[in-house]
Order: sequence, then structure tokens, then C-alpha cells
Amino acid sequence: MKNPNISRVLKAYRKLNHYSVSDIVLKLKSYNLPVAPKTVYGWESGQTQPDADTLLVLCKIYHIDNILGTFGYTDSMDGLALSEEERKLIIHYRLHPEMQKAVKRLLDMDVQEKPQGNP
Repeated sequence: MKNPNISRVLKAYRKLNHYSVSDIVLKLKSYNLPVAPKTVYGWESGQTQPDADTLLVLCKIYHIDNILGTFGYTDSMDGLALSEEERKLIIHYRLHPEMQKAVKRLLDMDVQEKPQGNP
């Protein structure tokens, strides 16, 4: 059964990572997965879908860790539903590890854990 989210997600993540279709063709070739540019366009338009192995490689290229959640197989994270804006924020947070410490500090999340057993 086709997942309609796959085409949308693949195109969005390619653009988020600032890759052209030609870049993806070259990256897939480096994983011994030769494809034509029109194949990538077909995946992104929803005409076809990559096989499972190719999809996993694309997730690696696009830095997608939560594969099931990203493609809509789960709508929540620890029971918390995320809006599209929240999903985009998370994606950008992951794409910029150099900014993560500053974001945590801004959100007052820069809490040091206290060693257990010492009052």
C-alpha cells in the first residue's frame, strides 16, 4: 500500500538539506544505488515510491532518525501530538547541532543533572 506522505517528506527533506535532485542521484550512486533523476522526481511527485532499502538510505542521507514518525506512521511523540510547525522546528533543530546549546539555554533547558545519592 502506498503511503502518500513519502513523496511530500522526501521532497521537503531534500530541500531542507539544500540538495538538488542531481546531488541525490550522486549520493545514491555512492551507496551502489544508481537511479536516474527522473526516478527521484517520480518519488517526489508520488508516481512511484522507493523500495525499502532505498528509502532507508535516503533517510540516512537526509538525517531522518524517526523514520516511522516522519512518514506519518505515528502522530505523536510520547503521547504528545505535534503540529506541522513543531515538526519543522524539530527538523531545523536537528540540522543545526551548533545551535542546540543556545536553543536549550534560551528555553531554560540547560539543566545540569545532580549526582544521585548525594543530598
